[in-house]
Amino acid sequence: MKPVQCRMGRAALNWSTQDLAKAADVGANTVNRFEAGQDARVSSVDKMRQALEAAGVEFIPENGGGAGVRLRKGGEVGNG
Repeated sequence: MKPVQCRMGRAALNWSTQDLAKAADVGANTVNRFEAGQDARVSSVDKMRQALEAAGVEFIPENGGGAGVRLRKGGEVGNG
């Protein structure tokens, strides 16, 4: 997961950084640092990605148009 995908995933869910931090069991500062492009532990990034995926975000790999996200069709979308 790239920082921009994290921001897009949160936006799709209408989550704040604190919402993601709570869902991923990481600190809000960890989310903020990662999204700003600063170093973050791989385990923390994995937790954030898993939390976003569990809420219905699908990650789209780099395919010439840039990496992105979308919401899973027919899935329930949680709000924090």
